[in-house]
Amino acid sequence: MKAARAIATFGYVGLLRPASGTWGSLAALPLGYLLHWLGGFPLLALASAALFGIGLWAVRVETAANPTEDPSEIVVDEVVGQWIALFPLSAGLWMMGMPPALFPWPGWVGGFLMFRLFDIWKPWPVSAADNLHSPFGVMLDDVLAGLYAAIVVCAAAAVSHGLMGA
Repeated sequence: MKAARAIATFGYVGLLRPASGTWGSLAALPLGYLLHWLGGFPLLALASAALFGIGLWAVRVETAANPTEDPSEIVVDEVVGQWIALFPLSAGLWMMGMPPALFPWPGWVGGFLMFRLFDIWKPWPVSAADNLHSPFGVMLDDVLAGLYAAIVVCAAAAVSHGLMGA
């Protein structure tokens, strides 16, 4: 099914080589920024949840012949995880009433790097989700890697903005 393929590969970005997961994460950044700019954190969070559900469907369709596989061209999971890594930036700006165009580059670069680190390293429970060997596991491991990255982004922001008593 063409729609499932387009969604699972995030508009065929997952077909780029090498490092298709990194390409997927990079492609997520400008769209995540656009979502934040258009509707702040609520839109980014809603889009992340919606893409998780749609992505789960697309991964199920794309892996129907062998549901235990996690083909490298499937990158919709990286997009969802990368957007989650941006949650602290988006939520912080939105809660402070800051202009949507203000999306500090150190935060999104840090979010990108931390997400890629946790997605590749797969510390527990990311590894446990990856070991589910199912479409749900394909999506969940990147959600968890995104949560880890978001925690690091929060901590870095706290240190950077002097919220830790520094």
